[in-house]
Amino acid sequence: DFLDAVDRIVGGLEKKNKIIAVHEKKVIAYHEAGHAAVSWLLEHAHPLIKVTIVPRGRSLGAAWYLPEERQITTTEQLLDEMCATLGGRAAEEIVFGKISTGALSDLKKITKQAYAMISIYGLNSKIGNISYYDSTGANEYGFTKPYSEKTAQTIDEEVSKLIETAYIRAKDILTKNKHLLTLLAEKLLEKEVIFKEDLEAIFGKRPFDKEELPLIQQDDKNPANSTLPPTENNNPGELPSVPSATENGSPKPQDTLF
Repeated sequence: DFLDAVDRIVGGLEKKNKIIAVHEKKVIAYHEAGHAAVSWLLEHAHPLIKVTIVPRGRSLGAAWYLPEERQITTTEQLLDEMCATLGGRAAEEIVFGKISTGALSDLKKITKQAYAMISIYGLNSKIGNISYYDSTGANEYGFTKPYSEKTAQTIDEEVSKLIETAYIRAKDILTKNKHLLTLLAEKLLEKEVIFKEDLEAIFGKRPFDKEELPLIQQDDKNPANSTLPPTENNNPGELPSVPSATENGSPKPQDTLF
């Protein structure tokens, strides 16, 4: 069907002959169940489409989400998405008492996102309403930065604090719902692919889901009908988008790489 075709295009061909140890498959199942559980229980996390532990390409598992149509993103939305991204590693630690290298892509994503929040979008109270965004890209691979060593240290500290706070929050959510996490992981081990309906059967209907509202379209010919006039100061296209598990309104998997 359509989702299988998307899986093949984005994730690669299914590796049916890939040998995975029983214990590793269990770790993968709990990792993906952790992503699904935390995103289901957070208001601003993207709605889940499906979770799979079928290996494809370099990925041993993935959770698929369908993003909301957003032109701007709030701090609360970013923090919920970051927490959901860390749900996989949090589940590993809670259930097995140890963590693995499977969260590599998750860590890369949230690190990039945290730095963007603090040093580009001005979403940190300690750094303040300052953006160090370089539209030319000249400093991306250089040794000079548009701020002092002291500021660089502060940014690093705030990034670490932001990520650790999200991780503790993810662990707290999963600890309180450990029995539901276990049910979800067991179902995933049994079926290998589960969908939104399976999560509803375990967690109940997601209370944050909203009915679709009509979109307000920007009329370039009539600025009076625009949500944001197309001026230089508020054009969101000037800044890079915040890293997300989804892009361009299309479902995209959050991979687990071991």
